[in-house]
Amino acid sequence: MELKLLGANDQAAKVEASDKVFGREYNEALIHQIVVAFQANARTADRQQKNRESVKHSTKKPWRQKGTGRARSGMSSSPLWRGGGRAFPNTPDENFSQKVNKKMYRVGLCSILSQLAREGRLSVVEDLTIDAPKTKILVQKLKGYGLDSVLVITDNFDENLYLASRNLGNVLVLEPHQADPVSLVYFKDVLITKGALAKVEEMLA
Repeated sequence: MELKLLGANDQAAKVEASDKVFGREYNEALIHQIVVAFQANARTADRQQKNRESVKHSTKKPWRQKGTGRARSGMSSSPLWRGGGRAFPNTPDENFSQKVNKKMYRVGLCSILSQLAREGRLSVVEDLTIDAPKTKILVQKLKGYGLDSVLVITDNFDENLYLASRNLGNVLVLEPHQADPVSLVYFKDVLITKGALAKVEEMLA
C-alpha cells in the first residue's frame, strides 16, 4: 500500500506502508461495534432516579379496596402515579461498558485506516513541528497542506504543537497509542508523521 507524502519536492511522492495495516477490507459492522463500544466505555453513571422506596409519600391506602368503582391502589408511591417512584430507575452504579477483544479492536482500527487510505484522506509527512506555540502558525502550516479538519498523529509529543492546536475545534494532535476509532472516523483527514507511521504499523501489524 502506498500513501501520499506531503511537503516533498515531488508532488507525486509516495510512502510504502504495510498491507496488513493499510490494505484491509472495509468491515462496516466491526467498525460500528468498536466505535459504539469506545463511546459506551467512556460513559459515566452520574445520574440517579428515585424508586418507589425513595420518594416521599404516605403509606396510607388512598381509598378502600372495594366499593368505590375505581381501580384498587396500595400507596401513592406506585410508578403508575404522578410523583411516584420509577419502576426501573437509573442508578450511579450502572455499568455501560462493552467488552471488545484486542484482536477485534486492532482489526477494526486497521479497517478504518485502510478505508481512509483508499479514499485519499490519509497523508504522511516527514515531520510536523512549529517554532512557537501559536495557533496562527499551525493554521497556516495545515492550509499549506490543503487540510482543514484534521487528526494529526505524531511520533513524539511536541508541546508547541499541542498548545497551538488546543484552541482549534477541527484539529486534534495525538500520539500513536492515543489514536482511537472515534477520532479516526470523526475528522475529515488524518495526517501522520513517518515516525508515527512506523509505530502504528508496529502496534497493529
